[in-house]
Amino acid sequence: MGVSHLKTAPGLPPQTAGDTSEIVRQMLTRIKAEGEAAVRDYAERLDGHEGDIVVPSEAVAAAADRLTADEREMIAYAHDNIRRFAEAQRATAGDMEIELRPGLVAGQRYIPLSAAGCYVPGGRYAHLASALMTITTARAAGVPFVTACSPPRDGEIPAAILYAMHLAGADLVLALGGVQGVAAMAQGLYGAPPADILVGPGNQFVAEAKRQLFGGVGIDMIAGPTDSLVLADASADPITVAWDLVGQAEHGYNSPVWLVTDHKPLAEEVMQLVPQCIGTLPDVNRDSARSAWESLGEVMVVENREEIVVQANRIAPEHLHVQAADLEWWKQNLTAYGSLFLGENTTVAFGDKASGPNHVLPTSGAARYTGGLSVHKFLKCVTWQTVTEDAMPELARATAVISRMEGMEGHARTADIRLEKADAPIKFAGQ
Repeated sequence: MGVSHLKTAPGLPPQTAGDTSEIVRQMLTRIKAEGEAAVRDYAERLDGHEGDIVVPSEAVAAAADRLTADEREMIAYAHDNIRRFAEAQRATAGDMEIELRPGLVAGQRYIPLSAAGCYVPGGRYAHLASALMTITTARAAGVPFVTACSPPRDGEIPAAILYAMHLAGADLVLALGGVQGVAAMAQGLYGAPPADILVGPGNQFVAEAKRQLFGGVGIDMIAGPTDSLVLADASADPITVAWDLVGQAEHGYNSPVWLVTDHKPLAEEVMQLVPQCIGTLPDVNRDSARSAWESLGEVMVVENREEIVVQANRIAPEHLHVQAADLEWWKQNLTAYGSLFLGENTTVAFGDKASGPNHVLPTSGAARYTGGLSVHKFLKCVTWQTVTEDAMPELARATAVISRMEGMEGHARTADIRLEKADAPIKFAGQ
């Protein structure tokens, strides 16, 4: 039967990536030359922010008083899950050593980075969960200094984001968004140490700034718009599937959502329900979800679950939600996703906000080759080795032979000189 497209995605109008790239290049160049003065100018002109860039620690701590007890409790619940998951990840990254041969010992160490810069998006939504995901994970990895920034709204960072930053353990909070926020953390402005790594989602300007800064500083990934794929069989509930598609389309006009199923009646019912669900949303959410669904929503019907897996692994979505029987089979056979959500109860929104695994994930098919943000991004896995007299002669001979096969006489002689000291003098080639 192959793939039957009940709904295809017409796509978005073409955009000029070069414009974004050039704007970001000019901004980064100016900030590198002028430092905080340029950052201040961009903050005033782009964000309309004329207040303090550095949010006083007292103001960060006081944000708790502006939330209800229930709001604080729920943020703390999410933080605890994220922290515990990150700490469990950290426990899997262990130092080790092995004696490869008598006298030849090698090993690895995991060393936390010295400073991290965490970007927390603003705009239409107050992404407090991103503060928890990035800062908490850096702390669990053992990073000693974490700077966080977020664009101000009406002159200040929303209290919920400030509270999340404080709870997660940010050392310094900057009321900055966009390119200027990313650059300030990379350069170590406003009293912060220069970041070794920049993490966190953002718009196309944030993503492009991270791309251009990469090399001089590490980054988590170059992320595009969020995307989500639902896999469903005849056992799935159409209204649940529809809402899970709508919930992710709500991110914005450029967020793809897909449904792949082997049950055509389910697909047809979901397609009728999605516009109805969208119509019940508040205005701003409705407009975003409708645009995403109309431009980038796809519904595919295939012959069986094996073909569903083929399509899922081809798409390699950021979020992959399975609403089908035999969840263990799906877990074993799906291989390309940022994060996997197994079962009807496990909506992607749980992972976005509070369940524990990180929500900073690869997009645009990048899940084919990488995973999402984890404690490992904040750790350097470095190796060491030591050689005693027992191992040195054989190791030196192997090194000398291989070096000369490669034409690297200097390398060979560094091995020869050690053999000479340990045994009889060695005559170098050409002497």
